[in-house]
Amino acid sequence: MSAVAEREQTWLTGSAQYFRSHGRLLYRVTKNDLSARHAGSHLGIGWIFLAPLLVLAVYSVIYLEIFRVHVAGLSSIEYVIYIFCGLVPYLATAEAMSTGVTSVLSNKSVLNNTVFPIDLAPVKAALSAQAIMIAGLTVVVAGAIITGNLHWTILLLPLIWVLHLLWLIGVNWVLSLLNVIFRDLQNLLNAVLMIMLVASPIAYTPDMVPSALKPLLAINPFAYFVVAYQQVIMLGIAPSMPHALLLILMPLLAFGFGSWFFYRAKRVIVDYV
Repeated sequence: MSAVAEREQTWLTGSAQYFRSHGRLLYRVTKNDLSARHAGSHLGIGWIFLAPLLVLAVYSVIYLEIFRVHVAGLSSIEYVIYIFCGLVPYLATAEAMSTGVTSVLSNKSVLNNTVFPIDLAPVKAALSAQAIMIAGLTVVVAGAIITGNLHWTILLLPLIWVLHLLWLIGVNWVLSLLNVIFRDLQNLLNAVLMIMLVASPIAYTPDMVPSALKPLLAINPFAYFVVAYQQVIMLGIAPSMPHALLLILMPLLAFGFGSWFFYRAKRVIVDYV
C-alpha cells in the first residue's frame, strides 16, 4: 500500500470511508436530488437564487428602515451585503440540518443497501444545501466587487466554506441517528434554528451585543462562521488566531466524532427504524 493510500486509510475511517468508495455516486445522487426537488416549478433551480434574495429584502427593510441599524464604516448598500454574508450561510445551515435530521428515517429503504450506504444520506443533505451557498455567495462576492470591498482576505473564503461544510456533515451524522430514537428532535430543531438565527451576529456586530448577553454568542458554534464570513468578504479582516483555531477544531472534531458515532451506532439504532 502506498503512503498516500495509507494516509487515506488513516483519516477516512468510520462513515467517512464511504467518501472514498462512493464519492462519485454521492455526487450523482445529490445532483439528481436537486433536480428532482425543483422539477415541475416554473422557475426551477432559479428558486435557489430567488429565495435567499426575498429573505434578504425582508431583513434589509426591517434593520435599515425599522430598527435603523448602521455599522460604522459601511454604507446602506454595504450593510445589506454584510447581512447577506451571514444570512446565506444560515439559510444553507438551516436547510442542511432540517433535511439532515430526518435523512435516516426518510431513507429507510437503503438501510441495508450496499450500493448507496445509509451513512451518506446525512452527507447528501449537507451537500444539497450548498446550492444555496453557491447562489448566495455569488451575489455576495459580486456585491463586494461592485462596492469596492474586494479584499485579499477573500482568498480565505473557500477554506471557511469547506470547514463549515465539514461541521454540517458531522452534526448531521449525529442528529440523523439520534432522531431515530428521539423523534421529537426534528421538532426541537426548528426552535433551535430560530434561536441560532437570533443569537448569530448576522444583522448586527458582536460589539453591539451587551456584555451580559455575549456568552450566548460564545456558546453558539455557528456564530463563529458568521463572523468569519463577514470578516473575510466585507471587512477585509483575517480571523484572529483564537478564532481561526476554533474554526479549524470545531469542524474537525464534529466531523471526526460524527463519522465515528454514525458508523458505530447505526448497527444498534437501526432496530428502532
